[in-house]
Amino acid sequence: MGEITILDGGMGQELIKRAGQATPLWSVQALLDAPELVRAVHDDFFAAGAQVATVNTYSVRPDRLSHHGLGDQFAALQQLACRIAVEARDAHGSGLVLGGMAPLGFSYRPELAPPLERAVEVFSQMADLQAPFVDGYILETMGSVEEARGAVMGCATQGKPVWLSVTVSDEDGTRLRSGEPLVDVLPLCEEFGVAVLSLNCSFPEAITVGVPEVARKGFAIGAYANGFTKIADGFDNDNATVDMLSARTDLGPEAYLEFAKRWADAGATVIGGCCEVGPDHIRALARHFKGTPV
Repeated sequence: MGEITILDGGMGQELIKRAGQATPLWSVQALLDAPELVRAVHDDFFAAGAQVATVNTYSVRPDRLSHHGLGDQFAALQQLACRIAVEARDAHGSGLVLGGMAPLGFSYRPELAPPLERAVEVFSQMADLQAPFVDGYILETMGSVEEARGAVMGCATQGKPVWLSVTVSDEDGTRLRSGEPLVDVLPLCEEFGVAVLSLNCSFPEAITVGVPEVARKGFAIGAYANGFTKIADGFDNDNATVDMLSARTDLGPEAYLEFAKRWADAGATVIGGCCEVGPDHIRALARHFKGTPV
């Protein structure tokens, strides 16, 4: 088992728990109404032992903001989220800040992604806005090779490390959400020199199956699961809210750690959490893998 880097956990769900409401704007709502909550979540993940802060920009996308009449705030919200993450990292005294980017269109529905040329244009725009602040980019929850390609190509010109995270089928961790074999993403990673290839936002059981498929292929491998019971039907429009997604009750910090141990044994060296994985989960990971007394 190699040296483990500890990621943070699920920013969006943690913000909703603290704010007490879910809106179609998801984690953007906190940037608009209570940016101090975003800072507090970053602070708590760092205090728990995370070594990486993911900028709260998963939902700060032109398509989502325009749908809600906020298109003119795109650049400002991107940069606000970056500044908050950087300030939290600086206050902590160490760590990486990675610019978070999500699928265009809808998570878990790669067939609804825009054409490659348009995707490259939008991801490049986001990369340009984040570049002055971040140490690299983390492209999350990509559900097909083509969806991943648009994101990677859009960020590759900045010369910063690109971490690619793909989401696998909850029923078969050897396949992407598109149905393509997970291993089909490896040539893309090689072509563009992806720094870390992770499996994210899938059941931990599916990620346990998927990690051995891509481990020891010449890339650093990461793993960070969600804590949902299922991806609800109808969670594919700009008015959907995450209260449509229910959390598991059997995935507390110690249970999550047991999955993480298997990922590490299979070759993962970057481990954290996605939706419904909070600071207490990250604390358990840090205590085990880093000996952090927190």
